[in-house]
Amino acid sequence: MIRIVAKNKIKNGMVDNFKETAKELIIRSNKENGCISYDLYVDMNDSSILTFLESWEDEEAIFNHNNSEHFKEIVPQLGEFIEEKEVRKYILVK
Repeated sequence: MIRIVAKNKIKNGMVDNFKETAKELIIRSNKENGCISYDLYVDMNDSSILTFLESWEDEEAIFNHNNSEHFKEIVPQLGEFIEEKEVRKYILVK
C-alpha cells in the first residue's frame, strides 16, 4: 500500500472554494480501481491547512489516477486557491 499526503496551505478567504471544488475529486477518486481511500482533512490548529490523505494499492493505481480526466480537470482549479503545497509519498512498512 502507498499513502500520499498532500498538504495545502489555502489562500486567505479561499477555504470554502477549495472544499467545494475538491468534493468531485474526492467522490470520483474513491471510485477508481486501486484506490483504498481518498479523503480531505482540515488541520485542527489552522483551518487554512487542508490535507488530502490518499491510500493506493500500487504505483499503477496512482499513475492512472494522475492521468484521469477528473484529476486533470479539477487539480488545476484547486491550484488557484493554494498558497503553498507539499506532497509526500509513503510506503507501508511490513
